[in-house]
Amino acid sequence: MPPKSMEPADAFNELGRIKLSDSDLQGVLSRVAELAKVTLPGAAEASVTIVDEHGAHTAAFTGQLALSLDESQYEHGYGPCLSAAAKGDAYVVVDMSREDRWPEWSASALRAGVHSSLSIGMPLLDTVNGALNVYSTELDAFDEDATLLARTFVGYAVVAMANAHLYDATMSLARHLQTAMDSRAVIEQAKGIIIADRRCGSAEAFDILVKISQDTNRKVRDVAAALVDSAERHRP
Repeated sequence: MPPKSMEPADAFNELGRIKLSDSDLQGVLSRVAELAKVTLPGAAEASVTIVDEHGAHTAAFTGQLALSLDESQYEHGYGPCLSAAAKGDAYVVVDMSREDRWPEWSASALRAGVHSSLSIGMPLLDTVNGALNVYSTELDAFDEDATLLARTFVGYAVVAMANAHLYDATMSLARHLQTAMDSRAVIEQAKGIIIADRRCGSAEAFDILVKISQDTNRKVRDVAAALVDSAERHRP
């Protein structure tokens, strides 16, 4: 069971110790939300909003309450998490019953039992922004000290998230390169089989593979793999 509270220094150390080989970007995002909930005083639930070319979505959350309040903002097209992501700044709601910047959203938050909130912008990539959102059932839960602590927390979290994104991108590139190498190898094997069978050159053998690919609406690699498999099965 996760702790109900954690000292900020311990949370910062944990963010810095995340082993990317043991986690992925989603795992890091989830841990950021969990640590925010137990580290920031007054937090009832926390979430991470990501805004990219596809729009805004909640990438991680600690409870249904946080997810619902995030999605309410996306539906209305405004709210503290969207403003924080867009501006890269902190947005504090002291009292939902008196909040007039986002009246429809604050009314729905109040009905859900949330009385104050804090959203901190998280600059991630050139085309991707985010925000850490913290919701409280208490009035005026996030004073200047809490906001400063949240800013510091976000600083550590952004580094962990950027490292995870870079690691994911590097691993994805490695997988693509391996797939390309495997495809190249099986295509060369298939060309060798065609050359031996048709007594043709390498270029003509490849053209034959392409023609079969077009006629059967299959990828060249799949055509080559099927040919190699058939040759192996019929080998004396």
